Amino acid sequence: MQAPGHSEEDPTNGFTHGGWAMPLEDDAVNQAADETVAGEFDMLLGRRTYDVFAAHWPNQDDTIGNAFNKATKYVVTRSLNQLGWEKSLRIDGDVVEEIRRLKASDGPEVHIWGSSQLLQTLIAADLIDEYRLWVFPLVLGEGKRLFENGVPPRGLTLVETKSTPNGILINTYRPAGPVR
Repeated sequence: MQAPGHSEEDPTNGFTHGGWAMPLEDDAVNQAADETVAGEFDMLLGRRTYDVFAAHWPNQDDTIGNAFNKATKYVVTRSLNQLGWEKSLRIDGDVVEEIRRLKASDGPEVHIWGSSQLLQTLIAADLIDEYRLWVFPLVLGEGKRLFENGVPPRGLTLVETKSTPNGILINTYRPAGPVR
């Protein structure tokens, strides 16, 4: 899940395969991305993902850029005091409790993009309602993983799957409880 967009996106731990997803994009992937951002939603981002997104998306006038710019961005950070991207709000306290409060509110659904470290916390706290996993037909052999060591074993139920002409699988899963 590390650095799908471009080579400088996230070189953490010497990762050199940034931009791996772009050569495999096709019209079906772009359509799926547009469908994902078509409705009302807010965003939850870790600080590193916020930095990458805030440097790129405010300057984009396309379906995804417009949706991201319209959304409220909740940014989990202890280091950023000022958030320059419009409609960005800081979360710096008890992240799990803040996310529980946010999920219980009357606002739109909340999407989390990237944010691999934050995801580990949310997965461990059973705060993910749906996983939209895009599986690309390649093996990099290194990089950040969605389900890192320490995440509790959980079952998932497949609720939708699509494949694209370039072999990308777009799967939607919902949590199904502990592994039996």
